[in-house]
Amino acid sequence: MYNSQFHNQPLHQSSFLITGGAGFIGSNIVEYLLKYGAKKVRVLDNFSTGSYNNIAVFKGNPAFELIEGDIRDIETCKNALIDIDYVSHQAALGSVPRSINDPITTNDVNVTGFLNVLVSARDAGVKRMVYAASSSTYGDHPALPKTEENIGNPLSPYAVTKYVNELYAMVFSKTYDFNAIGLRYFNVFGPKQNVAGPYAAVIPLFIQAALNGEVPNINGDGETSRDFTFVENAVQANIKAMLSTDVVKHEVVNIAFGERTTLNQLWEYISTETGIDSKPNYLPERRGDVKHSLADITKATQLFGYQPEVSIHQGLKTAVEWYKNNIYTNS
Repeated sequence: MYNSQFHNQPLHQSSFLITGGAGFIGSNIVEYLLKYGAKKVRVLDNFSTGSYNNIAVFKGNPAFELIEGDIRDIETCKNALIDIDYVSHQAALGSVPRSINDPITTNDVNVTGFLNVLVSARDAGVKRMVYAASSSTYGDHPALPKTEENIGNPLSPYAVTKYVNELYAMVFSKTYDFNAIGLRYFNVFGPKQNVAGPYAAVIPLFIQAALNGEVPNINGDGETSRDFTFVENAVQANIKAMLSTDVVKHEVVNIAFGERTTLNQLWEYISTETGIDSKPNYLPERRGDVKHSLADITKATQLFGYQPEVSIHQGLKTAVEWYKNNIYTNS
């Protein structure tokens, strides 16, 4: 991946911390930074959801560093921020169902852990912290497309934690003159996304079912829609947001492709790509799920030049090919 270059300035003088860098989005950001010659790329991960497989290929690179630790420990965060210029904070406990089943742990990681990283980044004097926000913040607000200034009531503990992140970052920008940009991801998918475990995302589960000749499960009638976003677009957003030379104390922006796809359409695309002909198994709708989601990405485009280059169709081709080679070994 990454035939396109998302930065204009050289990276060889800059050091980066990627929290959750062994996870799905984080390891893709690491891959990009190392490919283009970053001075230092340090990963902080406790491997609760991340995988050694995602970063094993980087271990021979002299610019790569790994700290195995938990963002819930403030001293670990402080040590990880030593001599760092930019932070991409991807560490979190994702999944709406997980947060409903265990709101305490979700809060500990996503709120306390976030605050630890934020305080440590402030104290270390980093140039900017970019963090993973979430489209779940829009909650029950019915308007489409979603614009950053119009949010509703959260529908899950996970959504609450991600909104709290935005509030903390905003307060730090005003109180401590801290630079931060929150990226409200819309259903990111692609290579290195975990297919294992009870909280796997829909696209890897659909691809796994197709490759195994199985029938996928769909919660609801399949007309739930999402703005599925290929991971290369999310990487672009992180790189451009971190390195933007415009003075930004705190902003939150949507990161998506800008098109809506239903789950039924998604299965149809994957079925075509894999040559499978089967109908889904429909289950009851899940608690806390938003019915429809579509992003307005104008603000990210204006703020730091975000221009998603990979559509869902292109991304699915790449993802299917990756899972064909890795679905039985990735964990």
